[in-house]
Amino acid sequence: MDESKPLKVRLTFLVILVGISLLFAAVVTDHWAVLSPKVENYNTTCEAAHFGLWRLCTKRIFMHNQDLKEKACGPISLPGEHNCSYFKHFTPGQSSEIFEVTTQKEYSISAAAIAIFSVGFAIIGTICVLLSFRKKRDYLLKPASMFYTFAGLCIIISVEVMRQSVKRMIDSEETLWIEYSYSWSFACACASFVLLFICGIALLLIALPRFPQNPWETCMDAEPEH
Repeated sequence: MDESKPLKVRLTFLVILVGISLLFAAVVTDHWAVLSPKVENYNTTCEAAHFGLWRLCTKRIFMHNQDLKEKACGPISLPGEHNCSYFKHFTPGQSSEIFEVTTQKEYSISAAAIAIFSVGFAIIGTICVLLSFRKKRDYLLKPASMFYTFAGLCIIISVEVMRQSVKRMIDSEETLWIEYSYSWSFACACASFVLLFICGIALLLIALPRFPQNPWETCMDAEPEH
């Protein structure tokens, strides 16, 4: 086996761990998108919202005259009363009236389900890599690389589903919102896709047998895998 191969595998795995950390941060937090309603009056309280795959959080913000530059509530970083609740379709019996009409239930459930698949693929890939370290079973690196690639693809699909959900929500005639933006959880999901997808492919290339380096060297003469 190539002497530099274990080092390459470990360096690639470290980058993959960063991608997995970003993936978990994106899945468990609720800062994928921020929504702002229109504010008609000065010196009044408005309600902005941010949400993720599972929860909706609202914040009641008191808007001063100088805050109403674009007649939208926020920014959400302003101080105010904060309240979070899980989406009604995940916790039957709990209310989420603010999203009952404007959210796309099917999109939300699909994004969450696909994200769970992404987490599952990442966990299985990590188990394969750890087993290859302990028992010197390098052949496990190949399925691990595919699992990481699938994890990256799943999370970017979840991102696109969420993006379409927000777009349809804003375009709806019954919507309360006039402004939206994507927040740091959304950025974590996109970054995890880049790291998991690229490093998954890199790990596969590292795990492949060494090809002949000279014209006269045949595959049978190449150094065998251990």
